[in-house]
Amino acid sequence: MKLYLTPGACSLSPHIVAQEAGIVLELKKVDLRTKKVSDGSNYNEVNPKGSVPLLVLDDGTKLTEGPVIVQYLADQKPQSGLMPAPGSIDRYRVLEWLNFEATELHKSFSPMFNPAAVPEWKQFAAAAIHRHFDYISKQLKDRQFLVGDRFTVADAYLFTILGWGQYAGIDVAKWPVLKSYVDRIAARPKVQAALQAEKALG
Repeated sequence: MKLYLTPGACSLSPHIVAQEAGIVLELKKVDLRTKKVSDGSNYNEVNPKGSVPLLVLDDGTKLTEGPVIVQYLADQKPQSGLMPAPGSIDRYRVLEWLNFEATELHKSFSPMFNPAAVPEWKQFAAAAIHRHFDYISKQLKDRQFLVGDRFTVADAYLFTILGWGQYAGIDVAKWPVLKSYVDRIAARPKVQAALQAEKALG
């Protein structure tokens, strides 16, 4: 399988999940500004959405949207526990978190990285991010992970998004629970492997 990604972008989430599941992926770096793949091809021709991540299966089937891709990868290795069993309440809790992360938290960061965003828009987005961080911090109090007692795909996505704070002028250290969570997830060997692989891509 091939994973089209941009280092540090939301595509880090499925990259982490693949590492945690023991799934070997061919990594294809995408420059989102120029829409060029590292091999020189036009990314818009590979993925008309023009965004990352994109997972291409061995038979050529393409999957887009990070929350969908992480579920697919986790379901290839159910023994990993990255996605709870179908029908279990924990699985729906993970889906609940994935939807919140994608529609609320992730999207709140978009204006922070948009050069066309006026200051008022960024201030509004920053206030929303602060509210979301307050909520997540409360949910993680006295917990190691978002759902149950083990790392899931929801943690991979949250860890990825929390990392954007440093580039948006929002210091996660203001929320000690979140800072501890980020440090704990970052210390996982497979998470480190994904981070180092993306660093090597440049």
